[in-house]
Amino acid sequence: MIPNNKIAHRGMFDNKKIPENSIKAFKKALKYNYSIELDVQLTKDNILVVFHDENLKRMTNIDKLLKDTTYTELKKYNLLNTNENIPTLKEVLELVNNKVLLDIEIKDTKRITDTCSILKKELSNYNNYILKSFNPKIVKFLKETNPNIKVGYLITDKHKYLSSKFIIKYSKADFLSINKKLLNNRKINKLKKEYPILVWTIQNVNEINDQNLIYICNNLPY
Repeated sequence: MIPNNKIAHRGMFDNKKIPENSIKAFKKALKYNYSIELDVQLTKDNILVVFHDENLKRMTNIDKLLKDTTYTELKKYNLLNTNENIPTLKEVLELVNNKVLLDIEIKDTKRITDTCSILKKELSNYNNYILKSFNPKIVKFLKETNPNIKVGYLITDKHKYLSSKFIIKYSKADFLSINKKLLNNRKINKLKKEYPILVWTIQNVNEINDQNLIYICNNLPY
């Protein structure tokens, strides 16, 4: 399902001619048959779009929160200095069409029920994906409302307390997605025996040294 244990982080991009989380980045990942990692969040008018940051500034030069922006507004903004726009999840699903696995991160939100319900509806006729989030409440909600879906819990080195066994069990996660800086963490090494592990973000394939793990990568070979 995941060729060579590698997933293209936000597609295959350079943030020059090919912006991250863009249709162009996803087309390039598809060309080389890489699984794709992407981020989703809701606009003000309840459209699920593929975008990483809370604020639009870095990628569009518009200083505004995505959650306060309608999709009609978003369509006016280009990603960096390209003609690419912020895609909807529907557009990406139509493009990928189950050809490769989608690793979908749900960005943190207070609108958990709305976000997850809309996501479930959009994925109703799709089968080649996994879901994950940094928010254990989102992971738990997804798992309780969609027990057959594989849902993962993201853990960062910046908030190690979130890797407590209590919180992981609370989340009901099927797998863990960890920052690469935690690879040698004693607690994480114990968890490797209990959960499948995804590792992010690898900048060079030479960093990969354990073929039993799945790596979310930038700069993939082609």
